[in-house]
Amino acid sequence: MRAIGVILAGGNSKRMKQLSDKRAIAAMPVAGSFRSIDFTLSNMTNSRIQSVAVLTQYNSRSLNLHLSSSKWWDFGRKQGGLFVFNPTITAESSDWYRGTADALYQNINWLKNSHEPYVVIAAGDGIYKLDYNKVLEYHIEKKADITVVCKRMEEGEDLTRFGCVNINDDGRIVGFEEKPMISDTNTISCGIYVVRRRHLIELIEKCAEEDRYDFVQDILVRYKNLKRIYAYKLESYWSNIASVGSYYKTNMDFLKRDVREYFKADPQVYTKVDDLPPAKYNPGASVKNSLVASGCIINGNVENSLLFKDVYVGNNCVIKNSIVLNNVYIGDNTVLENCIVESRDVIRANSTHIGAPDAIKIVVEKNDRYAI
Repeated sequence: MRAIGVILAGGNSKRMKQLSDKRAIAAMPVAGSFRSIDFTLSNMTNSRIQSVAVLTQYNSRSLNLHLSSSKWWDFGRKQGGLFVFNPTITAESSDWYRGTADALYQNINWLKNSHEPYVVIAAGDGIYKLDYNKVLEYHIEKKADITVVCKRMEEGEDLTRFGCVNINDDGRIVGFEEKPMISDTNTISCGIYVVRRRHLIELIEKCAEEDRYDFVQDILVRYKNLKRIYAYKLESYWSNIASVGSYYKTNMDFLKRDVREYFKADPQVYTKVDDLPPAKYNPGASVKNSLVASGCIINGNVENSLLFKDVYVGNNCVIKNSIVLNNVYIGDNTVLENCIVESRDVIRANSTHIGAPDAIKIVVEKNDRYAI
């Protein structure tokens, strides 16, 4: 593909509450064995993008560990490869990334030294499959300056987390509001953009000159009437996990057969593989409509739930409509319902944690184990 890739993975969201206290959102576990960023990385490699930069900042320890080898996504090449860029102190700058445009500006030399004519910019917290070649073809066909991947959301969806766009009959974006309280449209930006590399360099250098730092507000919103900004409509599954409710819903979607089969079909989603034994179900265990990852040992009852890697479920436990993250020990006679259990927790025996479908409870036991 005639493009390089940039994945914006440095952000934090207070909507994630305790779940993002010790990890970046792009490192959040998804669907039993993946991390959020795996979906964007897989889309990049499946689209034959050979050079990808991941811009990290907030709580990047576990994300950097996950990205420590590029071989899982087939980026281990002589030409191109996977680059992880953290903010660095230089003679010119001692700032952290002050926004998405500033993050691009602080790594502008990588953009200038690349040779591909186009850039695909994508967020690291989206769960979807997309061939970026189709977006690039649309971008060239429309002679666009910037193309934004957009999706029409269902009625009742919380739109205050997204940028909402108005599109004319030709597909051009004529209105763009970032995180509006009330919107007259339910079409949102998915945080995926295609732009010519030289044009991107000009735009972010202009932002830097004017002390502007945000890609959406200071480029998309500001230039919507000056630049040819077009919308590419995504019709397939897409979800953003940057809130507790959306993270819970996205994981629960993987209990649906059609969603699982969609993501299992080619092109595949790749991730870092851990050397763990298969899940073990001891006598008396009962598991219904659940995803159980490798390394788990089940003694109790699990229903409509996701258990990530290395989870131990004790005797007589009842786990319903819950998500249990990596490396959790659940003591005997524990009841969990409508909960998300933080990784590396130890849930003491005879504990009860019950949330509500519209108010998911996050369970974080205070112990000395560090959650990644």
